[in-house]
Amino acid sequence: MSERADAEHSLPGPGAPAPTGADLARSALRAARAQARQRGEQVREKREAKRHGLRSGARSDGRDPVPLGAALNRLLTERGWESSAAVGGVMGRWPQIVGPDIAAHCHPSSYDEAAAVLTVQCDSTAWATQLRWLARQLVARLNHELGHGTVRTIKVLGPAAPARGYGRLRAPGSKGPGDTWG
Repeated sequence: MSERADAEHSLPGPGAPAPTGADLARSALRAARAQARQRGEQVREKREAKRHGLRSGARSDGRDPVPLGAALNRLLTERGWESSAAVGGVMGRWPQIVGPDIAAHCHPSSYDEAAAVLTVQCDSTAWATQLRWLARQLVARLNHELGHGTVRTIKVLGPAAPARGYGRLRAPGSKGPGDTWG
């Protein structure tokens, strides 16, 4: 019952006998229980609010602001993207890592994370040969920048050759001289 109902219940009605000591004690007990119940609900609500994060306090929790770099590092770690992000950084910092001469003629084209192979495309066969000679040094420098074992080998590709046509007259959809047999 509410406090108001308790108070009305304890008041004598017209023509009712005046409450005795036991009746007064019962009504006072009911009122005290109602107040205690109300205070208990308030305490429980405060505990629930703290538990579910509805309040902010003096100590840090998961809702506090974090620097952008720290938030990105945490995201990369949680998702397992550290090596991919590191290799992506190599793609952007390629001239600083290998030097301006090599960077002018060779650029990284892809990275196979499972095999730890970095594929590099060169603009001439001479630069492709030179890069093959420097592959061990580049692997060591890349692993120093990215972490040990990130790059195991460098696959060097020469310049891409144009598609070869086999003459002016070709049948539509043919694949060259070998497609007429078999």
